[in-house]
Amino acid sequence: MLKIHDTAIVSSKAKLGENVEVGPYAIIHADVEIGDDTIIGPHSVVYDGARIGKRVKFSQGCSVSNLPQDLKFSDEKSLFYVGDDTVIREFCTLHRGTIDNGFSKIGKNCLLMAYAHVAHDCIVGDNVIIANAVQLGGHVVIEDWAILGGLVPVHQFVRIGGHSMIGGGFRTTVDIPPYVIAAGTPVKFAGVNVIGLRRRGFSNEDIATIKDAFMILYKSGLNQSQAKVKMKGKYPNHPNVEIILEFLSKVKRTGFK
Repeated sequence: MLKIHDTAIVSSKAKLGENVEVGPYAIIHADVEIGDDTIIGPHSVVYDGARIGKRVKFSQGCSVSNLPQDLKFSDEKSLFYVGDDTVIREFCTLHRGTIDNGFSKIGKNCLLMAYAHVAHDCIVGDNVIIANAVQLGGHVVIEDWAILGGLVPVHQFVRIGGHSMIGGGFRTTVDIPPYVIAAGTPVKFAGVNVIGLRRRGFSNEDIATIKDAFMILYKSGLNQSQAKVKMKGKYPNHPNVEIILEFLSKVKRTGFK
């Protein structure tokens, strides 16, 4: 059973699942799909191109799948995906993709706190936490289980590795590898996210290996090419080290050290 407030405006063409709740003064445009048991908070606007999963919760004043802030955008059709069980807190702004990707995406079971911004063509993985007033530039990629502290600005095209953590307020203009804590100005390696890894079931042996891999990479005095060779030789086929090496092969915005 739908629960649509009398003051809400919902297009007859929008596709709403079972038990969707639409709060006061919310607006839902025509080319929108919303999964079962999702809540659209008061004064939120869901624009064309939104593809929202099940049990998603939007607080008040959210702007979902609005037009990209990209001067090259020429009103091409594009989408914004939100995965199941994600929570979007008040006044978040989420912009759909451009012709480059065709979509922006937030994964499953994520938490976006108040005033966060996800720009065009961003891809946010599953189980990601984005704290208050984080601002993502266009084409940012955030891998699963990453955590971004409050007020972090992320430069366009930055990639943030899985299970990493960026301290609050630190300007992020370079790619951040998986498993690390990033902090400082300029942002740099501040250790391994040990507490986060333990919470997610990583063994003490795996955590020790990840620590040693980053010591080789950042504290051994080797350049990155030499460090990668040493890491691969010391830990052949170790899955966590392979993930680090794979990430390093994709790095475009260099300078993290």
